[in-house]
Amino acid sequence: MTARFDKLVLEFGENVAAQAEAIRRGDHKAGNTHAKKYIRAFEQLRAEGDAGREALVPVLRDHRDDVRGMAAAFLLRYRTHEARSVLGHLAKGQGLAAFGAAEESGQERDRETGRRRFEGTSRARTGCDSRPVG
Repeated sequence: MTARFDKLVLEFGENVAAQAEAIRRGDHKAGNTHAKKYIRAFEQLRAEGDAGREALVPVLRDHRDDVRGMAAAFLLRYRTHEARSVLGHLAKGQGLAAFGAAEESGQERDRETGRRRFEGTSRARTGCDSRPVG
């Protein structure tokens, strides 16, 4: 991995963690600023093709749940199996990272029954109505 990739991966992780902390504090402006930074870091990695995406793969094992979950969400198409595994594990937990992972993996659970609310994509996420026409 090049020094440039290292810098972008570090920027990604630090800003995901900083956004999560800003959200916990209720500071949406700071959260949005950090989100823009980690999105920009990922876009720069993605612009490098598979080598850039591959540089983000170790973040799937980061010690911070929010960082692991966000990396998994961004790597779903590139490393589907590993990303889904991370999201599935996080979705079983508590807090913001668990909620985000459940949403991203399509496994949101009903708070009262514990059953899955969505399987695959939902109408709310796609904007499509799945009822038959006619």
